[in-house]
Amino acid sequence: MFHMSIYESQGLTLNNVTISAPDNSPNTDGVHITRSSDIRIINSQVATGDDCISIGEGSSNVNIMGVSCGPGHGISVGSLGKNKGERDVSLITVTNCTLTDTTNGVRIKTFASPVSLTAYDLTFQHIIINNVKNPIIINQRYCPQGCSRVRFFFFISESNLVFINSSGCRTLGSRAILG
Repeated sequence: MFHMSIYESQGLTLNNVTISAPDNSPNTDGVHITRSSDIRIINSQVATGDDCISIGEGSSNVNIMGVSCGPGHGISVGSLGKNKGERDVSLITVTNCTLTDTTNGVRIKTFASPVSLTAYDLTFQHIIINNVKNPIIINQRYCPQGCSRVRFFFFISESNLVFINSSGCRTLGSRAILG
């Protein structure tokens, strides 16, 4: 369930939006973007029990700027590759965002599946993390409900990933990058 779903949209700007849900509320993505282009989310606050912002398949030219996220699961590209017919994700920029008390910072999550698609030209810059368990995650075997029956793993191609001038602190015992 999403608080806000942007689907097959072009040229949309969300400015100064506030979304709030309890941190223990499952499946409550703040904003989910799918099959959309030229989307901007700026100067907004998102607190949820799931992804603050998630960018799904078929999305391109998405700019997330000045967003404050937390609590929640951070800002995610994905999940990708679960269903046949999914489209590439490209030209995603996340800049000047602050993530506080989140499970994840920025995350790319893809299913290990036979779906062929690419996530490319993803830029994360000037990200500040505060008390984040997993600051950066690239998970190519995302499987939230157990995928033990998967016999063949095909990985979604990820190219031109850029992380620039990001800083902050993670929680004790956390991992920086999972891949």
